[in-house]
Amino acid sequence: MESKASRVGILLVCCLSLFIVGLDVTAVNIALPSIGRDLHPGISGLQWTVDAYTVVLASLLMFGGSTGDRFGRRRTFVTGLGVFAAGSLLCSVAPSAGLLVAFRVVQAVGASMLNPVAMSIIANTFTDPRERAQAVGVWGAVFGISMALGPVVGGTLVSAVGWRSIFWVNLPVALAAIVLTLRFIPESRAPRPRRFDPVGQLLVIVLLAASTFGIIEAPGRGWSSPVIVAAFAAAAAALAGLLLYEPRRRDPLVDLRFFRSTPFAAAIVISVAAFAAFGGFLFLNTLYLQQVRELSAVQAGLVTVPMALMTVVVSPLSGRIVGRHGARLPLAVAGVCILLGCAMLAGIEAATPLPHLIAAYVVFGLGFGCVNAPITNTAVSGMPRAQAGVAAAIASTSRQIGLTLGVAIVGAVATSRVDGPLRAGLTAASRPAWWTLTACGAVVLVLGLLATTGRARDSARRTAAELDPEAVLA
Repeated sequence: MESKASRVGILLVCCLSLFIVGLDVTAVNIALPSIGRDLHPGISGLQWTVDAYTVVLASLLMFGGSTGDRFGRRRTFVTGLGVFAAGSLLCSVAPSAGLLVAFRVVQAVGASMLNPVAMSIIANTFTDPRERAQAVGVWGAVFGISMALGPVVGGTLVSAVGWRSIFWVNLPVALAAIVLTLRFIPESRAPRPRRFDPVGQLLVIVLLAASTFGIIEAPGRGWSSPVIVAAFAAAAAALAGLLLYEPRRRDPLVDLRFFRSTPFAAAIVISVAAFAAFGGFLFLNTLYLQQVRELSAVQAGLVTVPMALMTVVVSPLSGRIVGRHGARLPLAVAGVCILLGCAMLAGIEAATPLPHLIAAYVVFGLGFGCVNAPITNTAVSGMPRAQAGVAAAIASTSRQIGLTLGVAIVGAVATSRVDGPLRAGLTAASRPAWWTLTACGAVVLVLGLLATTGRARDSARRTAAELDPEAVLA
């Protein structure tokens, strides 16, 4: 067993990779207006700049987790860092909106090998239940911090150097992480690696890509147009295929038995709701600050500093609370604050006082800072250690699905109601979108309370015993 210092070092290296992935997601959001002026992609093109990354990432995360379990977690982790760095370099030189979206896909392929594999490394490094809970809490906190800092870092870079610089920052960090991984993280594999599931993988890709395409493109093409109807039909068929095909496999890509655990199932839905709120918040807020209030990228980033600071301060505290007392209190606070923060923004106008905006950002940042550690710990706890990579991949996938849906849905709701320039119509058109995000906060609150009852914990123990009676994460 590794020493405590060695375990902490492994955790830091894993968190470093997570930090650049999370930072990249939100830094791109703050750069969207600048990208729009330079490459002229239109609103749907801006949505694809964000969602091409999150759709591919969500589609491949479970495959990445099982690949690490089979071929070696360190090898897969290093490969992912290299591909992510290459994709970042390509994004920084993209000459058109179409190629930028294509290079974002390359980035996502690399990122899909990072989050679930790193989570699996952590779960197998920290075998003591309390230490593991605290490590997972740190992991969740770093993810929240990175995503909260993205607008600030992105705004500064965009204003000082240009939007391409937000991709340059990934390169030295990724290279440093590769060196540290090769130096400090030992190779590990699952005792019995899961078989590949190409049919399940294809069905997941079709489900996410088709549904996202339908939501983003429907406002422009029409909800009843043949292309949109076909997209939603394909998504529905893929979902039905997953539900029918996956239970018949010995090693399914998506082990539906995991969802018999109430805490796991609730954590997945909570993650989707919380990150949909966050993704929608970033997308709407970026357009509002830069298009309606006509702030520069760095000014928009600075205005959101209170949200980032709250997330930075609260995330580690949430992780410690989860490690010592469980997930109930952080999830309850998260749900209430996400709900209130979004509700406070539902009525904003071009002349809304800045203190009101800052207060809403503080409340929302408090909620988002609380949510990461408990959903990660709730999803992984109770799962067999040999399947930690797959369980973690499903949890990570739910985050990306949430981000994808948040951007796609609020973008569709807002842009379908804008008649004319964004500056004139965005505030009124975005009100239903803000109320949609408010409902996401309510979902977090209700399921957070349900997932932390004694009955819910009993279901987690029964599920773990069914999956692997001999090797269960406490």
